[in-house]
Amino acid sequence: MIHRNTLLALAIGTGLLTLAACSRDAAESTGSTPDSPAAATATDASADAFVKRVNDEYKAIYPEQTAAQWLSSTYINDDSQLLAAKANEMYLTRLNGWIKAAKAYEGKPMSPDSARAILLLKLATAMPPPSDPKKVAELTKIATKMEGDYGAGKYCTGEGPAKVCRDIGQLSEVLASSRDYDAQLDAWQGWHTISQPIRKDYVRFVELVNEGAREMGFADAGEMWRSGYDMAPAALAAETDRLWGQVKPLYDDLHCYARTRLKAKYGADKGEVAGGLLPAHLMGNLWQQDWGNLWDVLAPYPKAGSLDINGALMAQQAKNLAELRAKKPNASAAEAIELEREASLLTAKQMTQRAEDFYVSLGMPKLPESYWKKTQFIQPRDRDVVCHASAWDMTMGGPDGKTQDVRTKMCIKPNEEEFTTIYHELGHVYYYLAYNHQPPLFQNGAHDGFHEAIGDTIVLGMTPKYLESIGLAKAGEQNQETLINAQMRMALAKISFMPFGLMIDRWRWGVFDGSIKPEQYNKAWWDLKAKYQGVAPASPRGEEFFDPGAKYHVPGNTPYTRYFLSHILQFQFYKSLCDAAGHTGPLYECSFYGNQEAGKRYWAMLGKGASQPWQKTMKELTGGEKMDGTAVLEYFAPLRTWLKQQNEGQSCGWQAPAKG
Repeated sequence: MIHRNTLLALAIGTGLLTLAACSRDAAESTGSTPDSPAAATATDASADAFVKRVNDEYKAIYPEQTAAQWLSSTYINDDSQLLAAKANEMYLTRLNGWIKAAKAYEGKPMSPDSARAILLLKLATAMPPPSDPKKVAELTKIATKMEGDYGAGKYCTGEGPAKVCRDIGQLSEVLASSRDYDAQLDAWQGWHTISQPIRKDYVRFVELVNEGAREMGFADAGEMWRSGYDMAPAALAAETDRLWGQVKPLYDDLHCYARTRLKAKYGADKGEVAGGLLPAHLMGNLWQQDWGNLWDVLAPYPKAGSLDINGALMAQQAKNLAELRAKKPNASAAEAIELEREASLLTAKQMTQRAEDFYVSLGMPKLPESYWKKTQFIQPRDRDVVCHASAWDMTMGGPDGKTQDVRTKMCIKPNEEEFTTIYHELGHVYYYLAYNHQPPLFQNGAHDGFHEAIGDTIVLGMTPKYLESIGLAKAGEQNQETLINAQMRMALAKISFMPFGLMIDRWRWGVFDGSIKPEQYNKAWWDLKAKYQGVAPASPRGEEFFDPGAKYHVPGNTPYTRYFLSHILQFQFYKSLCDAAGHTGPLYECSFYGNQEAGKRYWAMLGKGASQPWQKTMKELTGGEKMDGTAVLEYFAPLRTWLKQQNEGQSCGWQAPAKG
């Protein structure tokens, strides 16, 4: 699902927001311009006053700067990239000034809220800038260029009139729907050509952010990223290892089952790679992070109930198109194309309205009218855009605290993956709406994994009965076969993702700390994919490639451990909301759709934002202060038993290639 791909855009979630600049001389001498409201002057007699000034300045100039980021993602060209790069440069320069000014208050009396705000200020970007203004300008230019190159990436074949270029959506569709081995391999390899030019930029990018992180007192950018969890950086790494250890046995069972089915489909020579690894291009997804598109291959009981959400959504679009055509039976060829586009937009909005309905059923507000006017629902025909799904808060509630401008940016197609992604992205949007009353520095998730878990918790409530109630599935009589089908459908999205959620930042942490050298980028990437996911490319991938850059979050510089953590948290949140709703019976049967008490508790948690340590926020909802994978195992208990039965007699597990 795109929610693991992402999610939030470069400008949101990580705090990479663009604020006003200060002159070079002033920045180097005082950390701020003389007339800056954030400057540490005599008027800032206390840390509390300083924090208030930062918050006021931050919120006042936020909308203009976020607009530059939105423009660069929805109108990719040299002009918009220049505006975005300069906006980022302005913000990072100002951020340097704020952080330098905040040092004046170290050891001074201040309120707990101000102490937390200053800590969060130091961690306010995933792209720590160097103090040298020239290097800040270079860093922001590279960051914007990498994201733009990714968004405009296309795989082209042929020459002249016969030249055909396909973007990420078209190539993804091949992996999702084709079962032609060679066609899938061509599409997969084709997309991975778009990242080769990004490699040189990324090497320099790493040098610059590491310099910025060291100037802030961190060993490297990776340590800085791991410092944002109300625990020691080393403790965060150990915690993710512990959580993965809890759920890995279930992934191993799913991996074994999938390999057996792939070998039956493609033959033993093509259905696996040496060592028992899964072929990367056969998993229905460019990054093997979601196996849901392999339902036709992996469905346990194809005839037991109908969970064909793809078919239902495509039928809805066909119905919309038929109704539009009926109103204009004599449409010209050009008009016919416009009717198809109008039908696609209508379907995308209907899918989004259905997702909104779930949140509203819990007692949450309807989306602002501006959302429906300003959101990018489908891919434009006249320009390059970043199709990677993301959620945006454009105003932090507006300068008056009342004007909310929230949006999502997607290129929606009528399929299950996109449908559940909408529910996920609206989770971000409702988090924004809930904490917009907080001071700007507290307008974020309790930790970044919380932000990613909100919408996915709702996705867990999309049970077969819920899907049947909205006309997207025929749940039919509930029995063991329909249960296993439903569990498999969820596991192909949730469990298949977990090791991928770990390995991306494991790779980047190594890149940042220098244990992975530039000349080893690609080898280290595939070593980690083999170790954690048990997947491998069908043919060698040398260092002439930059396969990490074919995943948005690498050139987009979005930390990824949040997505792994969210896959633990969402099951904990789900269990707590089911308890609040008074659910009895197996956990997997719970849908809290329409339950006001569950919604009330969820909204209360969302409203806390980043105003307190996440452990406290977690306890208020779940009763405990630790992240824990037992709810995952409880949810999938029937599937785990079934998988073990299916895997009897199989040689499970895999052997990662030897490091050399």
